[in-house]
Amino acid sequence: MSLSNDTIQSKLTEKFGDVLIHWEEPYGLLTFTAPKEFNLKVLNFLYDDEELGFRFLTDLTGVHYPDRKGEELCVVYHLHNLISNVRVRMKVYTNIEQPDIYTATGLFSGANWMERETYDFYGVNFLGHPNLKRVLNVDEMDYFPLRKEFPLEDQTRIDKDDEMFGR
Repeated sequence: MSLSNDTIQSKLTEKFGDVLIHWEEPYGLLTFTAPKEFNLKVLNFLYDDEELGFRFLTDLTGVHYPDRKGEELCVVYHLHNLISNVRVRMKVYTNIEQPDIYTATGLFSGANWMERETYDFYGVNFLGHPNLKRVLNVDEMDYFPLRKEFPLEDQTRIDKDDEMFGR
């Protein structure tokens, strides 16, 4: 029997109830949102369950949503069941004032560098990470460059002709 999105969703709903929300299937990829307190519990269940078997972390990244008060930062996990060739996406939101999420390095070795990169660019603090420090930017940097906290262009410039930019 092949692993379907309906099977995955029903097993997760059976285990976690209404804790997991916002179920979607964009382009056939099962996507859901988990509270940040449950990220490791859900990841462990997806990994350990014999039928599910999501034992490969394809990607882990961050997204900044400045207009979502209390949920400004999002950590996105892409998991892959290599045997059934099925993928899922899990999103975990946190506020920007205390961007703490539990690390997945104990479960996935590859999460080490992905979490460091997410910290480096978005400022997500992965609790329990063995070596959480900047990986691409300089240590002296006091901001996180992929947060949408700066204007895209200098509004005071007068040497630009707006007609050239379709405005």
